[in-house]
Amino acid sequence: MNKIYPNAAAALDGILHDDMLIAAGGFGLCGIPELLLDAIRDAGVKNLTFASNNAGVDDFGIGILLQTKQVRKMMASYVGENAEFMRQYLSGELELEFNPQGTLAERMRAGGAGIPGFYTKTGVGTQIAEGKEHKDFNGETYIMEEGIFADLSIVKAWKADTTGNAIFRKTARNFNPPAAMCGRICVMEVEEIVEPGTLDPDKIHLPGIYVHRLIQGEHEKRIEKRTTRPAA
Repeated sequence: MNKIYPNAAAALDGILHDDMLIAAGGFGLCGIPELLLDAIRDAGVKNLTFASNNAGVDDFGIGILLQTKQVRKMMASYVGENAEFMRQYLSGELELEFNPQGTLAERMRAGGAGIPGFYTKTGVGTQIAEGKEHKDFNGETYIMEEGIFADLSIVKAWKADTTGNAIFRKTARNFNPPAAMCGRICVMEVEEIVEPGTLDPDKIHLPGIYVHRLIQGEHEKRIEKRTTRPAA
């Protein structure tokens, strides 16, 4: 089975439709599947729900889909650094489901493992717990969170072989593996594609069984916040 496609638009062909739930890797501006997000914007699909740690910034990441009003709902743990996100949320144009960061990652991982729900102490006694099932274990109260089963996963890796076995470089590993696991279909973009057997099996972060389509491309590597010392 050939998993390699010539570009992002080709890799998403026949998959995209309105009202999808899409799990996207990335953290801040690190590890964002930018080429696939551009292709989703260009495809014009709308009323999308995104499960992602954050929504990028105004002109990068999921932020570009907020600008075109293609996102109906965000399932996220951090929404700073994005003025358009704030404007749409405060005006009632965008639905937001807040998740503690670890809970969001575990919801993705659970979906990938076929686990429909799990109990956690995180969020007990806060707005996060409202409307959720509570249960006591050994005298401690927990709330139930549901696994995320996405229609599509989009992720970015550093290097992969032609079967989709992937390595994420340093902090770009972040949400990418659990996001990749929880989608019915996973499309991955990488900086480099190599032949099977080239990668050290002990260094594989994501097995190729989770990856259905694969593209190689050039990526922009932004610095989200730059702090420097004053000139001497």
